[in-house]
Amino acid sequence: MALNKFFIPEDAPQSDVEHIKRRSNYLRGSLEETLEDRITASIPEDDNRLMKFHGSYMQDDRDLRNERQKQKLEPAYSFMLRVRAAGGVVTPEQWLMMDRVAHKYANGTIRLTTRQSFQLHGVIKWNMKKTIREVNDSMLSTLAACGDVNRNVMCNPNPYLSEVHAEVYDWASKVSNHLDPSTRAYHEIWLDGEKVVDSRDDIEQEPIYGMHYLPRKFKIGIAVPPSNDVDVFSQDLGFIAIIEDGKLKGFNVSVGGGMGMTHGDPKTYPQISQVIGFCTPEQMIDVAEKTVMIQRDYGDRVVRKHARFKYTIDDRGIEWFINELGDRLGWKLQDARPYQFDHNGDRYGWVKGSDGNWHFTLFIQNGRVQDTDDYRLMTGLREIAKVHTGDFRLTANQNLIIGNVTSGKKKKIVKLIEEFGLTDGIHYSALRRNSMACVALPTCGLAMAESERYLPTLLDKIEPMLDEAGLRDEDIVIRMTGCPNGCARPMLAEIAFIGKAPGKYNMYLGGGFAGNRLNKLYKENIGETEILESLQPIVTRYAKERQKGEHFGDFVIRAGYVKEVRSGQDFHS
Repeated sequence: MALNKFFIPEDAPQSDVEHIKRRSNYLRGSLEETLEDRITASIPEDDNRLMKFHGSYMQDDRDLRNERQKQKLEPAYSFMLRVRAAGGVVTPEQWLMMDRVAHKYANGTIRLTTRQSFQLHGVIKWNMKKTIREVNDSMLSTLAACGDVNRNVMCNPNPYLSEVHAEVYDWASKVSNHLDPSTRAYHEIWLDGEKVVDSRDDIEQEPIYGMHYLPRKFKIGIAVPPSNDVDVFSQDLGFIAIIEDGKLKGFNVSVGGGMGMTHGDPKTYPQISQVIGFCTPEQMIDVAEKTVMIQRDYGDRVVRKHARFKYTIDDRGIEWFINELGDRLGWKLQDARPYQFDHNGDRYGWVKGSDGNWHFTLFIQNGRVQDTDDYRLMTGLREIAKVHTGDFRLTANQNLIIGNVTSGKKKKIVKLIEEFGLTDGIHYSALRRNSMACVALPTCGLAMAESERYLPTLLDKIEPMLDEAGLRDEDIVIRMTGCPNGCARPMLAEIAFIGKAPGKYNMYLGGGFAGNRLNKLYKENIGETEILESLQPIVTRYAKERQKGEHFGDFVIRAGYVKEVRSGQDFHS
């Protein structure tokens, strides 16, 4: 077992980010001074690395790059700010706060992420502190929304099982809070907290993370069968709720998932996690803590592309991890218990919960909350929040549940839904309702191609072939990202497009409908014309030859279009 002090020698080979973290004085760096610099709207790269731990990435508007360069101006720098909400549940007051700061400091839109968080885009440097302060005043936080720590803990918002969900959500919040970084840097820099003059190890410590934090980001998701909407097998650490006789008995534990990879590098690959046992609810936090600490001590700190938890497990073997976890816990997990996932999408419209309250799942295309000339989505949700006494639940598929609506309030909320034309997406194809896309251009610096701005247009052109084949109402999971980092979890989709270059995508087929299988590369570096030409015969054949209850991802494997992929180590073969 690694030393409890997790000491890393100064002369040990490490990536540049490890040196930045080591020198940062527990994530402080020179951020405070940098934010006061009015000469430039940017920040130095070392501080940008640290800014991620505080919930933000520096970006620039790539649509304006060339023009600003011609004018000899620096890029149009601004910041993406990510706001955490464990399990994706917020109050109406918190929703109104997000609406307010989006208009006051950002670009006037809110984005619901695939990890049940909020994102604001376009916050300029001198407004960052004001924005984060207002977020914290509403009892939300941006701390650890990014960076080499545990990210937002995802949790199934299933209204069908509201009593169980409330219990699972409570455990999700406890895990999230337990794994928060302990550094006081966040409060010092953003909230004018009292400064720690001497930050020697005996004055300030990170009992879970240490001064080096994790080798890479770490993600946890909690699923409640039969819904796998959090894509639990994509998580570094997953908990699958086991319900018997209507009661939560505990959780199956899965480890080693992760979506990111690099084009052209077969040593990088997406991976799905493996179920290793069962724990009681009371044991859950201990399992999460010890798992994170194992990754802290054994994860690769030299090559960041190889630093995710999935590689730690694949390099050493699952039995090694099970034994290491048992040694640290002082007890062993029980045998995994039976469970069944049916889908990983959302169920739209009104549903009555077991407590008598109502829940309305709203379709929000690619998670972007904004007003357009013909759809006043943002205004409608603002007006609902003003009268709503329940909660809002951000789903893992970038949609929104207006949750816990009392019978007394339902009539008024129905009227507002109708007044603003808010939709459950029922008039859209099932394919569109099962779609997801990352932000990509123009703000993401990693994007190689369009995603959020393009996927709706591509769907417009795919839907006619579905109509012709009689498949408009057939649930098929489709996802798109602008790069292979996997933010919209495309490697689990039945149909996926991952950006390769402007207007060009790698096309993948064969993911599991319930999120339990990776897809496989079908065609490489293709544009829209070839995408449509490739899909047409497959869709037509699926409509004619599918077996009863057979999902699209299962069919393309049976029909021989791609091979089945059950492990990321076979993803490129």
